[in-house]
Amino acid sequence: MQHKELKQAYDVVVIGAGVGGLTAGALLSKAGLSVCVLEKEPHPGGYLAGFRRKDFRFDTAVHWLNQCRKNGMVFKIFDILGNDYPKAIPQKRIRKYKGDDYEYLLTNNPDELKEQWQKEFPGDAEGIERFFRAAKKVGEAFEKFGHVFRSEETMNFWEKLLNKRKLIRFGMYFIPHLRYTGDKGIKKGLLKYFKNEKLHKVFSADSELLSCIVPIGWAYNNDYQSPPPGGGQMIPEWLEHIIYYYGQETHYQYQVKQVLIKNNKAHGVLCKRNNKEYKIESKYVIAACDAPALYEKMLPGPAIPVKLKTKLHSAELYSSSLTVSIALDCPVDQLGFNEELVHLSSALVPRADHISGNPDRTEISILAPSFRDCSLAPDGNGTLILFMPAYMEFEKQWRTEKDEQGNLIRGAAYKELKQDIARRLIERVEREVAPGLQKHILFYDVATPVTHWRYTGNAGGSMMATKPNRQNMVNKVATYHTPVKNLLIGGHWAELGGGVPIAAKAGANAALIILKEENKTLYQALADYFDDKKNLDQLLKSPSFAPYNGQWYPLPTPAQKKKLKEPFFFTGEDDNDEEG
Repeated sequence: MQHKELKQAYDVVVIGAGVGGLTAGALLSKAGLSVCVLEKEPHPGGYLAGFRRKDFRFDTAVHWLNQCRKNGMVFKIFDILGNDYPKAIPQKRIRKYKGDDYEYLLTNNPDELKEQWQKEFPGDAEGIERFFRAAKKVGEAFEKFGHVFRSEETMNFWEKLLNKRKLIRFGMYFIPHLRYTGDKGIKKGLLKYFKNEKLHKVFSADSELLSCIVPIGWAYNNDYQSPPPGGGQMIPEWLEHIIYYYGQETHYQYQVKQVLIKNNKAHGVLCKRNNKEYKIESKYVIAACDAPALYEKMLPGPAIPVKLKTKLHSAELYSSSLTVSIALDCPVDQLGFNEELVHLSSALVPRADHISGNPDRTEISILAPSFRDCSLAPDGNGTLILFMPAYMEFEKQWRTEKDEQGNLIRGAAYKELKQDIARRLIERVEREVAPGLQKHILFYDVATPVTHWRYTGNAGGSMMATKPNRQNMVNKVATYHTPVKNLLIGGHWAELGGGVPIAAKAGANAALIILKEENKTLYQALADYFDDKKNLDQLLKSPSFAPYNGQWYPLPTPAQKKKLKEPFFFTGEDDNDEEG
């Protein structure tokens, strides 16, 4: 939804219509502020935007969701806005570990896998018990993740002291595992629990001990969800609807070129659409976009200290990916797929090769979205996603070339490279997981780190910005406040970690920082709600929060639209079809 004309001034301009920017925009709209969200792409969502090919719908980068359940952090935020938000679907079958000589399934009852391992490896039974016990404690810590929701930048002195205690309680189950990273570190960490080499093979692609433990912890906590019906893009579409409901605005294909500052204080933005420039005044600017791009392209050089820019450049980021989105002429269960993510790796290759970009050696994640949600593909068809970690630097930026302005040119060499990698990934999945796969492929689409960078602007095409590791914590690379007053970070770069929970949390905290200045009564009510001092009913009684009718209805997917257009033939039989 989009208003035809931009106004000259707003209370808040938000740069970026991903989950972070839209969450901030929706909360501030409900609080009565005038809001304008600007997005350079023609649709909302960022990494959740998804795309359509023919009558198939594909999610861009969603493998699963966390904290999108009752009492989860994301829905705790969404509950404020309205109870008609798209509901994520709890998963039962979560991850299949598949390697050279093993295949194990993790479900929402991890004790099943624990008991299977204890029976198969009796010599390591006690260590396996301790491993799963450690994972369960990590899962219990995530259950309390909402208790450390608020950013310290929204707190007073005493609240910060109390919050540090909460953070210590939250982190105490993670700290013992943090030092076990890299090939030697993981081997040493796993040896604390079990000696059998076959068990070590299961985690041959992991780069840190915590990445072995956390998935099992989440499974104990029943914190794996599939995207809502219609795909991950339903979430940003609902958030956009909330903004529009309150009379506020989202505008697409507007590229923000400059954040306007005077006396080191933001007062609006300069943006461009169809070669026409627009100057928009605002009291606050929330940058729910790539922080390095904000500091280096949208602000004058002297506004940001060189030291801060250097920290961001040296920060360790999550990888990008090469993703192959496949349309099939058959249902995915016909090829043996279910709701779980299949994690394919080989212990016969060095750990570093799993992220090397070599499709014959890399780890591969395989999803069957249409098994989880049949509305994503036409009847009798299916969708499959192949994902491998990848980096922008691979093959000299994927064999692209640069023009005079430094833009990446995707020529024949680029297209040949990405198609070659996709073909080899498909061949490997067919050989090791799904015999006969290729003869059922109708078409496929390939996205590289260059693709992700083009559509999101994230440095290196990173999927989730900065990792929550020791280096990034010490350097304090994640922050809401910037050196420019009234310019806030409101997306992934505001927090360490990633995914929908972190993006929603960042957007909500950015809104909270503004409300602390603009509406102290509402700020305090929200702060008490996030600190569990006030329930939802008490919060929504605040006169500062405008009511909402809760009547959002998602549009049908392309497959559903196709089905609605199909002719109806009367058979002469009364089959009591209630759907007519």
